[in-house]
Amino acid sequence: MNSVTFQGILAARHPVYRFIKPTPLIPYPELSSFFGFNAYIKHENHLPTGSFKIRGGLNFMAQLSDEQKGRGVVTVTRGNHGQSIALAGREFGVHTTIVVPYGNNPEKNSAMRAYGAELIEHGADFDEARELCESLQAERGYYYLNPLVEPALYHGVGTYSLEVFEELPNLDVIIVPIGGGSGSCGTITVARAIHPGAKIIGVQAENAPAIYLSWKTGKTIQTESCETIADGLATRVPFDLPLSIIKKGIDQIVLVSDDEIRKAVRMALRYTHNLAEPAAVTPIAAARKLKTELENRNVVMIMSGANIDTATLKSIVG
Repeated sequence: MNSVTFQGILAARHPVYRFIKPTPLIPYPELSSFFGFNAYIKHENHLPTGSFKIRGGLNFMAQLSDEQKGRGVVTVTRGNHGQSIALAGREFGVHTTIVVPYGNNPEKNSAMRAYGAELIEHGADFDEARELCESLQAERGYYYLNPLVEPALYHGVGTYSLEVFEELPNLDVIIVPIGGGSGSCGTITVARAIHPGAKIIGVQAENAPAIYLSWKTGKTIQTESCETIADGLATRVPFDLPLSIIKKGIDQIVLVSDDEIRKAVRMALRYTHNLAEPAAVTPIAAARKLKTELENRNVVMIMSGANIDTATLKSIVG
């Protein structure tokens, strides 16, 4: 199993910052007043593709050999990772094929096609879609990028945590969504290297709790379904690489319901005037549950993406 390292994250800054700039870390006084702690939002929703995942895509493409680039890349996604690979592939001249489950966010699908990717729909969810990638690798000779086990992705997305700790070295708590786990693993790796006293809290959806259950029980647990409004967190199968890092480095994992996530989307609009997708506001939803525990502390919440589709937004704010 390949490893995720602090040195890998430091090295990723060069390919990442060739294309993007650091994102804002903004304190929100009204949100602070509501919560009773010093509330900061890290705005990964301001990046190209509207998500932190672009950092990983750029770093991954920069690491490929010319031979691998010539073969093309196939990967699986619910949208944000796929957009990052499609855009990074365009920048590096690499053909990309993206597999998504049936019923995937249509606006994310449209964005991936606009970046130049070939899009294939397969399976009922992320994990069924993932199974097609190995077949395409064998049939077409693609480089198969499994987003849950590729260290270059983790190293790229870890650069946002470097930015957080460099800008706010006296932070007490950082709250991060957990889907596949790359964002939380980057945060854990950076924090343990330069600020081991910081508390790291992960958030999962109640209806997609595979990593939470695995962390809590010490066993790898797959769930039968992952039906949640937060499609960026909708995975049934935890992988060894992220799970091993999370088990060793996370301090706490909080589960939030779809109703709590909807309220958090509205809170993001009300207090930050930012449009955020359901997965991205789960730190806000978790902070509502932890208000007393976090009182008077410096708390950073990662707003990981902006890619909410129109129909979901209407159902939440209508």
